[in-house]
Amino acid sequence: MKRRGFLIAGGLVGGGVLLGVSLTRPPTAQSRLGDKTIFPAQGEQVALNGWVKIMPDGSVIVASPRAEMGQGVHTALAILVAEEMDADWAKVSTEQAPVAQIYANTALLINVIPFSADDDSLLARIARRTVQKVGYALSLQVTGGSSSVRDAWEPMRLAGATARAMLVDAAAQSWGVEPQTCTVRDSVVSHPPSGRKAGFGELAAATAKIEPRADVQVKDPSAFRLIGKPTPRTDIPAKVKGSAEFGIDVQVEGLLFAAIRHCPVFGGKVASFDAAKAKASTGVSDAFVIQEQAVVVVADRYWRAKTALEGLAIEWHEGAHAQLDSAQIAQQLQSALQSKDSGTGFRSQGDADKTLSQAKRKLDATYFAPFLAHAAMEPINCTALFKDGRLTVWCGTQVASLARWRAAKVAGIETEQVTLHVPLLGGGFGRRLELDMIEEAVLIAQQTQGRPVKLIWSREEDMQHDMYRPVAMASFAAALDDQGLPLAWLNRVAAPSIGLSTTERLLPSFAADSPDKNHIEGAFDLPYAIPHLSVRQLRVKTPVPVGSWRSVGHSYNAFFTEGFIDELAHAAGKDPFAYRRALLADKPRHRKVLELAAAKAGWGQALPPGRARGIAVHESFGSWCAQVAEVSLGAGHIRVHRVVCAIDCGVVVNPDTVEAQMQSAIVYGLSAALFGEITIKNGRVEQSNFPSYEAIRMAQMPQIEVHILPSSAAPGGVGEPGTPPIAPAVANALFSLSGERLRDLPLRPKAAAPDTPKA
Repeated sequence: MKRRGFLIAGGLVGGGVLLGVSLTRPPTAQSRLGDKTIFPAQGEQVALNGWVKIMPDGSVIVASPRAEMGQGVHTALAILVAEEMDADWAKVSTEQAPVAQIYANTALLINVIPFSADDDSLLARIARRTVQKVGYALSLQVTGGSSSVRDAWEPMRLAGATARAMLVDAAAQSWGVEPQTCTVRDSVVSHPPSGRKAGFGELAAATAKIEPRADVQVKDPSAFRLIGKPTPRTDIPAKVKGSAEFGIDVQVEGLLFAAIRHCPVFGGKVASFDAAKAKASTGVSDAFVIQEQAVVVVADRYWRAKTALEGLAIEWHEGAHAQLDSAQIAQQLQSALQSKDSGTGFRSQGDADKTLSQAKRKLDATYFAPFLAHAAMEPINCTALFKDGRLTVWCGTQVASLARWRAAKVAGIETEQVTLHVPLLGGGFGRRLELDMIEEAVLIAQQTQGRPVKLIWSREEDMQHDMYRPVAMASFAAALDDQGLPLAWLNRVAAPSIGLSTTERLLPSFAADSPDKNHIEGAFDLPYAIPHLSVRQLRVKTPVPVGSWRSVGHSYNAFFTEGFIDELAHAAGKDPFAYRRALLADKPRHRKVLELAAAKAGWGQALPPGRARGIAVHESFGSWCAQVAEVSLGAGHIRVHRVVCAIDCGVVVNPDTVEAQMQSAIVYGLSAALFGEITIKNGRVEQSNFPSYEAIRMAQMPQIEVHILPSSAAPGGVGEPGTPPIAPAVANALFSLSGERLRDLPLRPKAAAPDTPKA
């Protein structure tokens, strides 16, 4: 048991004691079943437990406790229930679950403990059990960390199986037969010996009176009829027809609209503005300052509010950070890496420092990744109504339970006095884990005399007042033996702490500069067999707020580590694929996806002149992903022609969703690799909209092939694991092509620049 692991895991257990949960049993699928009052029936609906309702026509309604933001989670979670109920899929729909403890995401906090997914040590198991209990005790109803199916896999399947058993018991009682003689198929309960049949709708009323069994078993995987089969997503038809309701679409009687402008300088405040001028504009009802740092204009139309706001000459107190720029932040990171500060050790085996000091053959390098914006297609928005001491909020949020709590705190009321509606999200990527839009909407609603108000940020506000993916810099040193294999690996990563930044926003009195696994994930859990290893974290404080971005720390650490291991392979004169495979002898899941991606990409086979392949493999969020990028360089641009992706995400619920999420993650990561960069000048973000914050266009899209490794292991995540490998795969291909090692993102070869078509 390593001292570092003991201390960190011990701290988690200690936290559990303080929360009064460490001596309790971890939540089980049975304990999370809930009763029908949690998921209340409306009209003719009949609730069977906290997850399932049935209509008289046999329709099945499934509670979905996770936010649908394009990742297909409503479909995936409904499949889990429908599979165990043997329901007719055509009659299954979802309904956003209310806020309740049974819907807590117990898998979420597994992402914050410093253990790799394949670590089955006693300490890792204790830590996982502890954070599951903490997540449940805190009722963390959160969509994030690629954890939705991982959390729902047991409770939602059991909810479906329990509902099925109740329907069978109701039918058996009605017919006077033994339940075990009945079968279920496509929402119909049958008794083959007598030929009697009854649909779920016919049995609904009687089933509501049945006591749920406590000994229900879920299906053996060999009996699956839906899980593992390609299934069309339930949210697509409404989105295609335009009838789907996103947060920005919410309409309420008497609705007002609010536009907002924050101080452009980090930490700055409003000095003065002419409220009378704003109120004189057509349709404007009010103009005021909130939180000392933003001006709000309220009107009967959004465009009127926005236009009136743009017409104001606002004076700002720019504060202490008015001279901040990107060069200063980069120097801050570099100074941290060069300092004698040892930082926080997240992994230590052998003696890397001594081995390096004695090595005859050494390599070193420094890598860099910039701040990144989330840039979701739907700008930030939130609608709120504060009337008669009660608050109603409509917001596409990833953190339902925290959103409700924070709204109540801002309004000065009890949580039970807050009703939260979660419509569809037009992209999340971690941005909607934040609560700033809810805080602002509630503050504005308190000024609108009982009328609902919809706050909409402009694209420019969204881009320039994000909680950014942290800027990061990493130094590496390695020692090679006579065969070119690594003897020692020393990695120091300097970056702002997401944990500290988030805590300062939500619970400032608890904010502390403490070890942050998100900062170092993808670095400390390096899978390669290296005898002497040291991975250390250096947390650097900047005024720029940071938060979770798709794949969090993995998004930059995969680029760093997979780039440097590629450097070692070339220094050793070895094939990059073969070099990695040799170092993954005791990591079968890494090795298998690496081999599958290489085989499907035709690794080692001839390519057209002017093209090269690069490879990368990375584990994140309980899934293993390898990618091969086929790249050319010339005519003034980088062109990625083809990406072959292999993914091992355990048991697959819906292959279509897995494939779509890999494609999505690759596009997101490739946009960042080629173009993504938030820069600071005079304390302000320079980028303001998509013309200055580019994304991959359709004409630039590579051919993407996704290959899913068959697995019977527990489900892993799929929303994020496809993002980390793409940047290093492309960078490694460019090195093979040109001989230039690109260690900074975005990728800008001296021989060419990324193709940036004009709008």
